[in-house]
This record gives sequence, structure tokens and C-alpha cells, in this order.
Amino acid sequence: MLKSSKSRLTRKQLSFFPSDTLFDKIARAVCRAEVLPAKELFEAWEVARRVRRKWRGGRVVDFASGHGLLSHIMLILDDSSAEAVAVDSDFPQNASTLSQSIIDTWPRLTGRIHYVETSIEDFEITPDDMVLAIHACGTLTDRVLEKAVKAGAQVAVLPCCQDIGLSETGGLEGWIDGPLAVDIIRATHLRAEGYSVITRLIPEEITPKNRLLMGCPGK
Repeated sequence: MLKSSKSRLTRKQLSFFPSDTLFDKIARAVCRAEVLPAKELFEAWEVARRVRRKWRGGRVVDFASGHGLLSHIMLILDDSSAEAVAVDSDFPQNASTLSQSIIDTWPRLTGRIHYVETSIEDFEITPDDMVLAIHACGTLTDRVLEKAVKAGAQVAVLPCCQDIGLSETGGLEGWIDGPLAVDIIRATHLRAEGYSVITRLIPEEITPKNRLLMGCPGK
């Protein structure tokens, strides 16, 4: 299967995920929902497992969440998080279909995944939250980072569509690729705010926009 495919997974692809591994169980639930591209499944899984290797607990806040798959996977991987909130300004109409398919497989998630349709600025977060965003386009990633830093919350973003005309580059684009310069400056800003910074890559076969930036305050 092409992991970068933007085609929807359907019941026809169930045979691609036959094992009892946790990933295959999640993938089969996604296939049964028939609403999500393969690319988004692999992105959410790779981000969630890297974040959960470092951080446990906390309310999960998934900005620019789309269907909300990341919120579900984060709770599947760590049951010590009481709840997850998928936040988006405009949810896909079939987001609830995906959620129900996953909850049918993991009934313990019932009542713990919340969808809130609002802007990033209007959603309140706390220092105990874990703030996430996968491919929040352009300066939307900067707004997520600013929101997390203001609250003193843990944050992890997988940026995309970096706009070197609107986001800071630190003048580094004369040496390195402009989007990479933007992400380096984002990391240095987190460090300047007292955050411990962790950088990771998810597989490029899923997306070339594969730089994962994580920050934890006060350490």
C-alpha cells in the first residue's frame, strides 16, 4: 500500500491489515469507516507513537484536527489521559462516522473524545494539556505554538506549507531551504521560552512534510 495515498481507505483494504498488532486494529477500524485517506492514518499513527514515547497523561488537545483520528490514537496508546478534544473551525461531515468506528473497537473511549468547532484563539488550554497539530497549514502552526507557550503546555506539531513571506526565517534561507529555516526558528523560539525541544522525523514515504517538533516547558 502506498502510505502517501490520498485515496480513502475502505473495506476493500481490510486485507492489508490482517494482524493483531495495535496499528492493524486501528487501521481496520479506519477502513470500516470508509472516510479517511491512507496518508492521514499513517501520519497520525507515526506522530502519536513518537509523542507517547516521551509524554504520558494530560488532556489531549488536537488543533486543526480534521476527522480527529489523532485524538483517538493518543488515548488508545495511553489510557491515563482522561479525555481528548478535537478542535477545528470546520469539521468534515463524516468525522462522527470515523469516531464511532474506532469507539466500536475500543468502547473505553466512549464519552472521552470531544469535538469542538471553534478557532484556535477561542479555545482555552491549560498547563496540564498536551497540545498537538498535524499539518496545520502555514502560520496556523505558529498560532498553535503561541497558544501552547502562552499556557505553558506541552506541544507537538508536524508543520506544513511553511510561508517564508509570513513566518520568520531568521535570514537562514540564504543557506538552507526556506521551510526548514522556518521550522528551525520555531524550535529556537521554543528554547527561548524555556522549553526543552525534541525534533524527530516521520517516514518520508508518508509525507515530505515530515518534521516533528516537540516542546516541553520548564525542563
